[in-house]
Amino acid sequence: MDKKRLVVAFGDSLTVGYQSPTYERPWYEETPYAEFLSKHLSGGLNFITSGISGELTEEMLRRFPSDVIAVKPDYVIILGGSNDLGWGMQPTVVMQNLYTMYMMAQEANIVPIAVTVPSIRGYDVMIRPRMVLNDMIQDTARDIGIPCVDMFTKSAEPGTLRLAQQYSNDGLHLTTEGYMLLADLLYNEVFLNFPRQQ
Repeated sequence: MDKKRLVVAFGDSLTVGYQSPTYERPWYEETPYAEFLSKHLSGGLNFITSGISGELTEEMLRRFPSDVIAVKPDYVIILGGSNDLGWGMQPTVVMQNLYTMYMMAQEANIVPIAVTVPSIRGYDVMIRPRMVLNDMIQDTARDIGIPCVDMFTKSAEPGTLRLAQQYSNDGLHLTTEGYMLLADLLYNEVFLNFPRQQ
């Protein structure tokens, strides 16, 4: 009997599923997208959520050997870069860290799944760097032949390219609806078509 395949969801607060408190919901809340994705798959895959709020891609890269490679998952979903851009780091530097993680995963026979960084709301000057990074993520994923989910485009307003209101209540983190959207995209564009082990 084959064991279930394992997926590590790897990243920062967007992987943790952090939600900012609101007047209507003043409590701390975590709704990781991996939980919604697991429900889509009816328990067909096992998930580990490995996210640290506030983390930079350099920090993600440092813990990648212990938190991903050593765990030996079948897939790793990599979402990072939002914090780096917030600190003014160049997209090329961020992309190098992400690329290194993609390659480390492939060398360990783990399928890396790239995710673009969502947009932002209330700070329009930060939208352009996200677009630059996301173009690099998509180009790199295509070049090395790995799946890529474009969360930026799917969660942004078509005209302004700001993070759509229904997907965020603080302009940076996602709402439950936003995390569910990411799970839907990963399911429909990646895991729905992956062969299942019996």
